[in-house]
Amino acid sequence: MEVVIVPDADAGGEIIAEAMAGLLRRKPDALLGVATGSTPLPVYRALAARAAAGDVDVSRARICQLDEYVGLPSGHPESYRSVVLREVVGPLGLDEASFMGPDGSAGDIPAACEKYERELAEAGGVDLQLLGIGTDGHIGFNEPCSSLASRTRIKTLTRQTRADNARFFGGDIDQVPHHVITQGIGTILEARHLVLLATGENKAEAVAQTVEGPLSAMVPASALQTHPHATVVVDEAAASGLKLADYFRATYEAKPHWQGL
Repeated sequence: MEVVIVPDADAGGEIIAEAMAGLLRRKPDALLGVATGSTPLPVYRALAARAAAGDVDVSRARICQLDEYVGLPSGHPESYRSVVLREVVGPLGLDEASFMGPDGSAGDIPAACEKYERELAEAGGVDLQLLGIGTDGHIGFNEPCSSLASRTRIKTLTRQTRADNARFFGGDIDQVPHHVITQGIGTILEARHLVLLATGENKAEAVAQTVEGPLSAMVPASALQTHPHATVVVDEAAASGLKLADYFRATYEAKPHWQGL
């Protein structure tokens, strides 16, 4: 995988937004997979700024969701559907018809998971999937020991993940749902380009295990090692555990400009 070390979160956002913009210039109806949480916000701000400036036409772009809480109504402000509409779809000037995601409030959750798998396939697959990473190395909500071949399914969140997400629920862990629908690792790996963004020292160990550790279900993000086009963008703090950081810097600095991300 390619590792790109940037000074800070905003710099990472600019690089990834430009990769998304370049994709949309080549393929105006590209399907962009988006992640939630605070880490990817600089990406969405930078892409919206490019669209507002007329640097890229996003009018035909399609957006898909990585995961969703189970049990929250779709209109709940912290349902991931609401978050994506608020932070991505709205700022890009798109309408809800351009957006697809799993139904976490469905009466039959396994059927909803299967339906979302079909929808992704019928849409032609994800062109670029943006990922975050948990402090335990999870991607999407594929917690440690998730099958590396897993498909979209229901997962039970660990207490650590619920504690990490309590900040979005007024700091009250009891308000964080216990279950989610998530694209499986096998599903995620079918995207044509995977881009993982990690910032902050608290992600340093997970990043090091993902990039330099063994392929292991204990670190679900390590599955990116098997992907033909995976990019890991990290700030200096998140890169602090990498033994090969100097090599990654030198490699990126010498990279031909025409290759892009």
